[in-house]
Amino acid sequence: MTKEIIEILDVILRCLLSLITLFFVTKMIGKKQVSQFSLFDYVIGISIGNFAAEMALNLDSDYLHGIVAVVVFGLVAYLVSLITLKNLKARKFFIGDPTIIIEDGKILYKNLKQTKFDINDLLEECRINGYFDISQIDYALMEANGKVSFLAKPDYQTPSNKDLKIKKDKTGLCANLIIDGQIIYESLKTMHKDEAWLMHELKVQGYKKEDVILATLDLKETFKVYGKNVNSKSYDILN
Repeated sequence: MTKEIIEILDVILRCLLSLITLFFVTKMIGKKQVSQFSLFDYVIGISIGNFAAEMALNLDSDYLHGIVAVVVFGLVAYLVSLITLKNLKARKFFIGDPTIIIEDGKILYKNLKQTKFDINDLLEECRINGYFDISQIDYALMEANGKVSFLAKPDYQTPSNKDLKIKKDKTGLCANLIIDGQIIYESLKTMHKDEAWLMHELKVQGYKKEDVILATLDLKETFKVYGKNVNSKSYDILN
């Protein structure tokens, strides 16, 4: 076996080890690291990524050193997340506080400058959130993860069902009973149904299980079936 082939196999092995290590460390840290980066999370994420890349591509480095570095940083992130859950001061230090950048319709220039945000950045965030006229905004806060939250002035707020005096029934989440022709027995059990009931409802709607790409059931007992290359049908089993 030539030296080049050995090196390629070594890189493949390192990449697999790096990927497996990153996967388990990310599982340990939790979904927050993936979905919402605070400044501390960002630093940890970048560092772990660098260690993983170094472990995968630097053939002169030791496997174990890279794995230890990734695990240590992951453990630090995990411990900090536990501390910040219980200690408010630590949470403010590691994660930070929201910063008000618009108050009572007025732009707080000092706070805007403090967050390293310029007026163009603010206007872009306004447009992304559907506010093409900044005068419609009452409050705006930059969250600890860098996202901007907006509160419109009363005249520009979308009326709720309560405002319109419309009573709506609770809908809840739909349970997926069939996905790609496969019965999801756990969902059936959650909705207090069995396979016999499911097969009967499919027969009523003229479907075979293997022809169904998705079948759902909501809290109002509305059973919907999406067939392969066929328009969806819905059927209220209470009627």
